[in-house]
Amino acid sequence: MDIEDILSKLTLDEKIDLLSGVDFWHTKAILRLGIPSLRMSDGPNGVRGSRLFNGVPAACTPCGTGLAATWDEELIQEIGQLMGKEAIAKGASLLLGPTVNIQRSPLGGRGFESFSEDPVLAGKMAAAAVRGIQSTGVVSVIKHFVGNDQEEQRQSADSIIPPRALREVYLLPYQIAEKEAKPRGYMTAYNKVNGTHVSENSGILQNVLRDEWGFDGVVISDWYGTYSVAESINAGLDIEMPGPSRWRAGLAKLSVNSRKVTHHTLNQRVRNILKTIDHVAPLKLSENSTEGTVNTPEIAQKLLRVASSGIVLLKNERNILPLDNGKTTAIIGPNAKFAAYSGGGSATLRPYYVVTPFEGVKAHIDSLEYALGATAYKKLPMLTSITNAPNGSPGMEMRIYAEPHSVKDRTPVERFNIDNSSCFLSDYKHPDISSNLFYVEVEGTITPETDAEYLFSLTVNGTARLYVDGEEVVDNETTQRPGDSFFGSGTAEEVGRKHLAGGRKYTVLVQFGTAPTSKIAKGGATQMGVGGLQIGGCIKTDPASLLEEAVAVAKRVDQVILSVGLNSEWESEGWDRAHMDLPPGSDALVEAIAAVNPNVVVVSQSGTPVTMPWADKVPAIVQAWYGGNETGNAIADVLFGSANPSGKLPLSWPIRLEDNPAFINTKPDGGKVLYGEGIYVGYKWYERTKRDTLFAFGHGLSYTQFKLENLVIADSQERDNQSDSSDVEILVDVTNTGLRDGSEVVQVYVAHQTATVQRPPKELKAFAKVHLPKGEMKSVKITLDKKYACSFWDESANAWVMEQGTYHVLVGNSSQNISLQRQFEVAQTKWWTGL
Repeated sequence: MDIEDILSKLTLDEKIDLLSGVDFWHTKAILRLGIPSLRMSDGPNGVRGSRLFNGVPAACTPCGTGLAATWDEELIQEIGQLMGKEAIAKGASLLLGPTVNIQRSPLGGRGFESFSEDPVLAGKMAAAAVRGIQSTGVVSVIKHFVGNDQEEQRQSADSIIPPRALREVYLLPYQIAEKEAKPRGYMTAYNKVNGTHVSENSGILQNVLRDEWGFDGVVISDWYGTYSVAESINAGLDIEMPGPSRWRAGLAKLSVNSRKVTHHTLNQRVRNILKTIDHVAPLKLSENSTEGTVNTPEIAQKLLRVASSGIVLLKNERNILPLDNGKTTAIIGPNAKFAAYSGGGSATLRPYYVVTPFEGVKAHIDSLEYALGATAYKKLPMLTSITNAPNGSPGMEMRIYAEPHSVKDRTPVERFNIDNSSCFLSDYKHPDISSNLFYVEVEGTITPETDAEYLFSLTVNGTARLYVDGEEVVDNETTQRPGDSFFGSGTAEEVGRKHLAGGRKYTVLVQFGTAPTSKIAKGGATQMGVGGLQIGGCIKTDPASLLEEAVAVAKRVDQVILSVGLNSEWESEGWDRAHMDLPPGSDALVEAIAAVNPNVVVVSQSGTPVTMPWADKVPAIVQAWYGGNETGNAIADVLFGSANPSGKLPLSWPIRLEDNPAFINTKPDGGKVLYGEGIYVGYKWYERTKRDTLFAFGHGLSYTQFKLENLVIADSQERDNQSDSSDVEILVDVTNTGLRDGSEVVQVYVAHQTATVQRPPKELKAFAKVHLPKGEMKSVKITLDKKYACSFWDESANAWVMEQGTYHVLVGNSSQNISLQRQFEVAQTKWWTGL
């Protein structure tokens, strides 16, 4: 593509057309000049394709924290490559990920999407993912740049971040990714940073990203995350998403004609888009590319490997793990027969398949008992899990109508079966539907095994009613209560109940009108025009009876696997967690089972920390995150020793929510979120304040043992007598002294106690994962970039400074388990900017 020639031939209207999407996932094509459309797709743990609703199945990787818990850059690069190939199969040339925000609080709704509380670990993981994705020719659009670290009021909240913290904590992972992997795309965050929305913040988009770091790619808004015309164009935002444009169509031309936007600036925005189009041209994709799958045994094995590699063995008293498959075993808990494979929101996709912990464990052991013990749903489970469609297949039938329910003998424009009754219809398309207003019927049948009271529910962005055999059971139309559903645009859940007789078939019918029929007024800028509905349903349970049954099962077996945790209802885009606790009933379940069986292994799934008041009462705890397609198999392989756990915590695990450094500054206060902890995020806070954690940053046990020894520092300054040399080589011998093959993570921290400003007691600066057969030793070499290892942000100079002095290198296998120490010198103070 001759970009300058095409730029000269584009009309003003055509240039403006290129500056925004035409629908939810595509940019505008200019056919007369051979400019194709770009297709984008989420996301952070898999490639959904171009449909949020009823999309093509995809590979689902572990969540961001689960990936970072591997501490394995090579493996994450492989996963990035897998995602790039999946994007091509889905016809997408731009992949919206990875997510690189910092987990400053356990309550952040999208914390599970991000990698770590530490900017170096987050940056290294991001760089590895970007390298893998872009090795396939697909553009990685790294996000959310920057300061989108909570969900509440995310589009209006002003993240007040001190300059030093902004540089050393929140921008640093992006800087590392830019230095090491050169992502060709950035997505701007919804929020403001220090008074200005990022999508129109020239200090961040132009001064830092383009001028200082030399970024030469495309900058895209988060969906509905644009709030101006001239300001965003001038600041460096190339593409407003999604389409149709709410800002640039019509108004951008006025901004150019009134000289609020110069032709030079407009051309630069278009040039960046054309360069991106030219870069992905070899993929030969178009807006009409069909969406396919790449579901192969090889991909399944890779997903299993990464999921098991990120599982963290937090505690293992009496070496209760790995379990003996010859002993009588029970698996108990709300997550046992539920595959918590992903968090909610933009991370959601339709997986090729999912494996529950029960299914994974069952493959390792012939005789397995089960009890639910407690429920963990926030809203009622999907009704599709217990229904059949009219044609007899599992799920329900959905029928789309242009006319309202009052019209007799209307004909559906489309009918199809769904296997998930959480239906976000924002990107639904049909040629006979010309607006956001249309009507839906969802129908299925239930045949209960025994007499029981059933609960039914509706949660909508729109209006809906639910009928069982013609009797209205749920009304979410007459009176509607605002809730946090559908990215904050929907209602609270409305629940009804009906007694059903065993052996009898019942027909459930839901009538739904899309978002324009809604009777609630929702604030905020994210208004997903078509809306959606979620249909729930299950047998009404009695908590006391569930607990009693679980205790009885636990008493009669040798060992118990307790499968607890959160799921996509508790951790999701659109809202933050209200607390750090497990769902109601889970803690009581653990306490009760631990009281009757001494051989209890708690397997907890979550994307960020949960309170564990029972931690000292159980002998073994496994943190399994959201594990993607292979969730259950990965958990079972670790429990029974087919895989030796090697994961390390990518974030500190506080004892209480109140111990967290951002506790009093998590929520917006008067529209502002004060980052009052400054640079002291995560382990840096806990060590600085001498406050205990339940489990330290970097902690993770193994079924074997490792010894670190013979630390040698090879300072190139001393070696070459060059004061401007920028690397330090660290050599350490790692020996597997145990009886199993395994992997250890060598963690390198740096401390400088004589700095002219306050600095954390130590900071992670490098790491390496080493795989060792039993009894073997390997000498591991890690190179430190001295600038990055030693510098802090000098606010007075508006630059990084590497101060003269002695720096201590601390090597261990967690932030609190340092076994080796040496030091090196910086001979001369230097200031620097850029990469």
